Amino acid sequence: VIPPPVIRVESYSEDSISFSLKMTTNIKVSGYVVNIYWTFDTHRQEKRTLIIEGEKSVQKVANLTAHTPYEISAWARTELGDSPLSFVHVVTSGTRPASPSLKAKAINQTAVECSWTGPRNVVYGIFYATSFLELYRSPHNTTTTSHNTTVLVQRDEQYLFLV
Repeated sequence: VIPPPVIRVESYSEDSISFSLKMTTNIKVSGYVVNIYWTFDTHRQEKRTLIIEGEKSVQKVANLTAHTPYEISAWARTELGDSPLSFVHVVTSGTRPASPSLKAKAINQTAVECSWTGPRNVVYGIFYATSFLELYRSPHNTTTTSHNTTVLVQRDEQYLFLV
């Protein structure tokens, strides 16, 4: 039986998490697959996937949000097949930034100007869909470091926007 890998959180800060991966077996490990999950504004679960080569690994994941719960899951790829998943949860330190205040205004039938307030020097994600279900499961999205963007949409549809 292949055991799950051990995930150990080495450190965390407002915008990063460092963790190590190792196996407690003599089975040869070729690498790991790691998923980092978090929920954005209770509407959208996001994920970042890392493919890591080698047997032992220390990783640092940056560009995270302060005071946000993250779930790290990992499995090992071995000579005998994939291991079961293991999980660890961590909340980044600091104070979570205030939610931006979004204004969306139709420019014409296929363009919407989105603008919002919020801190400078951060990356904003703009998510949009025609239903709450689509907004949660598979929204259209774009990112920017500015405080406004024009989004192209389908004509004759109503959209929900989230930044």
